[in-house]
Amino acid sequence: MTTRAQEPYEESAGRPEGHATHDVTNQPPPLAPYDAFDDAALREGLRREGAGWAEEELRRLGSRAGSVAAQEWGDLANRHEPVLRTHDRYGNRIDEVEYHPSWHHLMRVAVGEGLAGAPWADDRPGAHVARTAGGLVWGHTEAGHGCPTSMTYAAVPALRAQPDLAKVYEPLLTSREYEPGLRTPTEKRGLLAGMGMTEKQGGSDVRTNTTAATATAEPGVYTLRGHKWFTSAPMCDVFLVLAQAPGGLSCFLVPRVLPDGSRNTFRIQRLKDKLGNRSNASSEPEFDGTVAWLVGPEGQGVKTIIEMVNCTRLDCVMSSATLMRKTLVEAGHHVRHRSAFGARLVDQPLMRNVLADLALESEAATTLTLRLAGAADRAARGDAGEAAFRRIATAVGKYWVTKRGPAFTAEALECLGGNGYVEESGMPRHYREAPLLSIWEGSGNVNALDVLRALGRSPATAHALFGELALARGADGRLDAAVARLESGLAEASESGARRLVELMALTLQASLLVRHAPAAVADAFCASRLGGDWGHSFGTLPAGADLDGVLARALPGEG
Repeated sequence: MTTRAQEPYEESAGRPEGHATHDVTNQPPPLAPYDAFDDAALREGLRREGAGWAEEELRRLGSRAGSVAAQEWGDLANRHEPVLRTHDRYGNRIDEVEYHPSWHHLMRVAVGEGLAGAPWADDRPGAHVARTAGGLVWGHTEAGHGCPTSMTYAAVPALRAQPDLAKVYEPLLTSREYEPGLRTPTEKRGLLAGMGMTEKQGGSDVRTNTTAATATAEPGVYTLRGHKWFTSAPMCDVFLVLAQAPGGLSCFLVPRVLPDGSRNTFRIQRLKDKLGNRSNASSEPEFDGTVAWLVGPEGQGVKTIIEMVNCTRLDCVMSSATLMRKTLVEAGHHVRHRSAFGARLVDQPLMRNVLADLALESEAATTLTLRLAGAADRAARGDAGEAAFRRIATAVGKYWVTKRGPAFTAEALECLGGNGYVEESGMPRHYREAPLLSIWEGSGNVNALDVLRALGRSPATAHALFGELALARGADGRLDAAVARLESGLAEASESGARRLVELMALTLQASLLVRHAPAAVADAFCASRLGGDWGHSFGTLPAGADLDGVLARALPGEG
């Protein structure tokens, strides 16, 4: 006797036609391929800051960044994380990190497109702006591989403190050739640089470092002994490292492979198990008799390496702005194709307010990033005023834009609802990435205090900042009032109030740029909400008079 449970199942039995359980409706199509350069604020900033000549190259890069293949590389590089190999099969110490092939694909494009050290070998005005814009575009793939390219870019000006070393290594650090693997540096077509500053007992307080540098009989050559706490991209070819020499904290160049082809002592104790940025290996290396070359004078390590920090801080701002733009594009795509309660999400007033609010934040971040890049470019060419502006504005931007990233990314993820909480959407990866940028190169407190330090030590920085703000004087009463509050706040600046002061600096600076360069819909809504007090405590609380249509038409062309 056969029970009903044992009877053969007929798939169509009892089911009305057209009601298959897995018919997919009301879901957006894949975003890729798309154009990551399709960003009005980015294109306009590129031209304004002197790098319009790079537009066609960036347009091509934008298409490649948004391609199905490149988006898949970003996903795979994070799903298949780096693996530490301390020894080979025979027991020999090798201290190597293996990456998924997708990591190398991403790196090859990034280096080949000049996103590492190449601008330092490019005499064209705007070369550094073009590189930053390239990061804003190519960063739509994934963020982790931006770490070694950023450090390589930042190492060049620091290395110039030691001309004999720069003569050998700078041509390789500015190369557009990506050549992975540990070999004699001078036999490779291109090099990557890392940095090793922090130690477990001090973190940002690098002056408490205990790694010791002992001079050898050869001038300029030392041996190091100590343990670094957070050294990213350990498969780079050379590292700038801080260590205590007899004359005080000093900067050193540490190669992974010595000139004779032998391995330098660089024992990787472990890789960090990080919240995000998982495609990029971050390690704890141990030095024990490690050969290093002095960069700059003994005792001047912080002064020597500070230029590297300024460069990487700019890249933190850039990476946060990129993450904002990427997640805004993802959210806009989703709500354009998703319906609820009888209408497309993008047509519903409250969702439009959320998207417009995010779009304002994204444009302000992108515009400030490119202004900072322009200052860096002009400072590198000897403009003292731009150097002073860069000194303070980069720290201000680093503090504020990176702080806005996590809240922004969370709101963009929420636009996708439950779909955004699923790994396949990519949004969880972006969300995990967002907090890194406010921590890397000094947390919020470090950057806020650095702004106070700059104001105290160099009056030219305040003059440069207010000179920039003055360019928008009279254009918006809310901005003028905020600048007046800032001037009053400077007179009462204190350490405990540093965050409030720097936040006001950032908002007035962003507003002044938007008032001068953005459409009225963008500038007015930004000033009304961020400076005028007509704003709530979360995204999506823009005032009733804000031109949401105008903001969205600019930020998300075709989203309607």
